[in-house]
Amino acid sequence: MTFRMTILAKFVSPARCVSSRLWKSSDREWIRCIHTFSQSCQKSDTDDHRCPGFDKYKDLVGYFKRRLKATYRRFSDSSDCSLVYGRDHVYSIESDGIYRRNKRQGVPDQVLDLTQFDGWEEKTKCRRRKRRQTSQWSVQRVRVSPLESHLAATLTTAQQEEQRCVVVRLREKNPIPPKIVQTLDKVFSFEWATEDVLFFTTVEDLCSIEVHRLNLNSNRNTFTSVYKATCPDVFVEVSLSRDRQILTINCSSRTSSEVLVVIPAAVTLEPLLVQRRQPDLLYHVEHWRNWLIILANTGAGLEYQVLRAPLSNCSMASWDPVFTPSHGTVITDMDVVGDHCVLVTKTPANQLELVVVSLTQPGQAYILQLPSWVCAIETRHPGFTENHCVLEFLISSPVHPPELYSLDPKQGRLLSGAAQEKDRSFIVTRSEARSQDGTLIPVTLLHSGPLESLKKAPLLVHVYGAYGRDLTMQFCPERRLLMELGWTLAYCHIRGGGERGLSWQRQARVVHKHKGMEDLQACLLYIFSSGVSSSANTVLTAYSAGAVPVGALCNRHPHLVKAVTLQSPFLDVLGTMEDPDLPLTIEDREEWGDPLKNPQHRQAILSYCPLHNIAPQCYPSMLVTAFRGDTRVPLAGILKYTQRIKEAVDTHFSRQPPAENTPQPNVLLKVRPGESHVRAGDLECKMEEEVLELAFIYKELRLNPPSAARRRKRPEADPR
Repeated sequence: MTFRMTILAKFVSPARCVSSRLWKSSDREWIRCIHTFSQSCQKSDTDDHRCPGFDKYKDLVGYFKRRLKATYRRFSDSSDCSLVYGRDHVYSIESDGIYRRNKRQGVPDQVLDLTQFDGWEEKTKCRRRKRRQTSQWSVQRVRVSPLESHLAATLTTAQQEEQRCVVVRLREKNPIPPKIVQTLDKVFSFEWATEDVLFFTTVEDLCSIEVHRLNLNSNRNTFTSVYKATCPDVFVEVSLSRDRQILTINCSSRTSSEVLVVIPAAVTLEPLLVQRRQPDLLYHVEHWRNWLIILANTGAGLEYQVLRAPLSNCSMASWDPVFTPSHGTVITDMDVVGDHCVLVTKTPANQLELVVVSLTQPGQAYILQLPSWVCAIETRHPGFTENHCVLEFLISSPVHPPELYSLDPKQGRLLSGAAQEKDRSFIVTRSEARSQDGTLIPVTLLHSGPLESLKKAPLLVHVYGAYGRDLTMQFCPERRLLMELGWTLAYCHIRGGGERGLSWQRQARVVHKHKGMEDLQACLLYIFSSGVSSSANTVLTAYSAGAVPVGALCNRHPHLVKAVTLQSPFLDVLGTMEDPDLPLTIEDREEWGDPLKNPQHRQAILSYCPLHNIAPQCYPSMLVTAFRGDTRVPLAGILKYTQRIKEAVDTHFSRQPPAENTPQPNVLLKVRPGESHVRAGDLECKMEEEVLELAFIYKELRLNPPSAARRRKRPEADPR
């Protein structure tokens, strides 16, 4: 199994970060949006995106909507690893459902129609003639049983975060639509153990503590409880090894984990415990020739290393080291490919590399260099009949579209996919800023031209710094558009995230959370001192828990940036940690502290909490987006924050009237319906958010976007 963001992300419950269905259930969500959106663009050119209170951005919203749609269309043929390969068919996800085609014939048949869940009825002949209808539902994950007699898929809508799982009985030929034999609500993870047995977990109040087994090999479907966690801060999920020989039950908290193994070939399908939970022990297992390949934080400084143990005797006493990275290098991803363990590592210079370790001859390893611009890697899970000895993966950056590569570990050959024109106009520069306590903080800059020429360039700065997770740096069409419009992008890898291993998070937890804000300040000052942009041309953006260092910075040093955009921001740290009835509060106290029982924790939170440190002063302009039913970040805290910011700004300017060239900043809040977190799931809603954000930052920085090229008039026909 492959880690999708950082190693630590595999061991934690959904937190105040990117939505769980994006970082776990939907392996290629963003690229699916590109493909689907290229279809929806054709029918929505006349949509009105006016919003109450946002009239001043109306013209720019229309302009950026056209530009962004054009950008999406340009990259709609980007490399894609989201296809699901069964024994005889290939499955693809479209806007209206799931289709499959025979590997030999290539004629697609629809195996799941999403419109049937909308209550949609054909009322006109015109609609009946339409082959494809859009649906409010979207497919998040697809799993096919080994012999393709069943398919399971999770569905969700833009209005809710909980997923519905449908199980479909497939036929060799599909003259009749396949039959849905089971519907399961609130499913988080699921895998086929055998042709008729599905293991799955469910989510209740953002908690997943129980594993169930669905048996379809009977006259009526039967359910069995397989495992139930007893700790309230534990999150449970199921996954399948890359070679499909074992199914794992991963039972993890933020600081410890426990794994059970199910062998599909066994008759009983009873789970086998690998290693009982221990404090501060995090581990994950893969399978190789009746051995477990284990990634555990048993290395120096409690960082990750690779070990192995026989499947018949897999407790910690039998763990034997296979590979330990050199000092300063951290493991961010692991795959077992043939007789090799392939690791994605990050060097002290913040550069991604591949390390290939031989499993037949432990101690033998070699490094493969990746292009210097690579900021993200996504590996592909092979199908039933594909070559399991070759690793396919996508490499990208926020502005470089994904390129498909393949690796044959045995030969040591790294091959690129279809020939692509290399775009050398965008440069990736990695450097470090020195924080207040002397720690060097990685900074990644994406820019055009030499740094010394970017003094007047507008700058968009990204930050997160929580839960041990890296900043997301996959390809983003919106960021590509900004680069083409002359912007510079900066990614500040502050402490609290996972960019430099598990210790990077530990350095900014609980009473040390303030270090994240100090790191962000140091990064901004370093960027400006390097000759890149200035405070007057800088926008700071963050989502969810990333809003904590941003809000703290705005309270202490509001002059450092001109504008801020926040999506589903976590701003009331103290109020949330004081309320144990809120989802995630209990487990999140490992990250933020317990202000009810520990006075030191309370004092630490009070020192940086964005909501509780607002003062009358000139804040940056702010655009805050939230969802009414968001259970991760309560709306009440966001409403309090924006109201207090507005009052603080009004108080400041009433005492000290602004000069003509210093207008009062705008503080805008947009509350959307639904239970989503960070970004809307619906493509049109997603587009509306993106274009409004682009219009906002242009307006607040007083920038004029380049005029769109005018169409040439066609010559009039000769009357003769």
